[in-house]
Amino acid sequence: MLCFTSMKMVSSLGLVPLMIALVASWSSTAVVHGQLKNGFYSSSCPKAEAIVRSAVESAFKDDPSIAPGLLRLHFHDCFVQGCDGSVLISGSNAERSAPQNLGIRGFEVIDAAKAQLEASCPGVVSCADILALAARDSVDLSNGPSWAVPTGRRDGRVSSASQAAVLPSPLDSIAAQRQKFAAKGLDDHDLVTLAGNFPSTKISSVFWTSVTFCVQLAATFTKLVDKTETLCPRNGNGLKKIPLDRDSHGNFDTSFFKNVKAGNGVLESDQRLWDDANTRRIVENYAGTIRGLFGFRFDFEFSKAMIKMSGVEVKTGRDGEIRKVCSRAN
Repeated sequence: MLCFTSMKMVSSLGLVPLMIALVASWSSTAVVHGQLKNGFYSSSCPKAEAIVRSAVESAFKDDPSIAPGLLRLHFHDCFVQGCDGSVLISGSNAERSAPQNLGIRGFEVIDAAKAQLEASCPGVVSCADILALAARDSVDLSNGPSWAVPTGRRDGRVSSASQAAVLPSPLDSIAAQRQKFAAKGLDDHDLVTLAGNFPSTKISSVFWTSVTFCVQLAATFTKLVDKTETLCPRNGNGLKKIPLDRDSHGNFDTSFFKNVKAGNGVLESDQRLWDDANTRRIVENYAGTIRGLFGFRFDFEFSKAMIKMSGVEVKTGRDGEIRKVCSRAN
């Protein structure tokens, strides 16, 4: 993450008042989100967030690449039937078995957190909330921002592989991406803000289903063709992982947007953000050192977008259930 080199420099650029305004706004963001609220488990399971954090930290210590996996897992959950933990249900016809979900990971982290929560507060904390909290913690552990996660989600009872077709595809046009995000109540600003992370996360690699597909993704971007074909040879076995942020794939920062601006986006859906006038303007804001406030703007906007996305079509009150085991309905 980019840091301020000195407060004196920031002040000389006239950014201090704006920074103060952003911090004040950030601190008051989403105290209540629909029927979700911050501190939902403060009485029923006071250690809930600490338990989830501990499970994520333990997994991150062993394998830092689990962080983007958990982030992507939450995104894939929210886009299909809302943020209800349905992606966690196992089965031959369940969401997690759909082609669109090939390579998603982090299930064992959620299961570990759930087991500890059931031992401490049986039948209280939903798997859907564990996903939302784990996504936040994974970003924080990767030197990204942290935010208060509104909780109170309940778990869905249905998981269908066929419904995963609504997930954004790496080959989607801007129009298709815009339509899929709009269907979830998310706008262009959310699309660009989250595009650096879902599914093309800045702190991860993607597991391609075929080498031909891997090469095809960058084929229209001449700056990357030679390098991509070297990484993903046409006669390879299809098991190669490639970083989607070539300069900073181990950090949570704004280099993804700088790459898109320079024509170095790996996925077609990423590079197309530069082709649309509205999304290009947002990319430019994040990519610029001054307009991007040295990365501060993106951290702030990303937190807001995550809170907004994690409230998509949630089940609360008497809807759904609190699963005892995240991989199956009660």
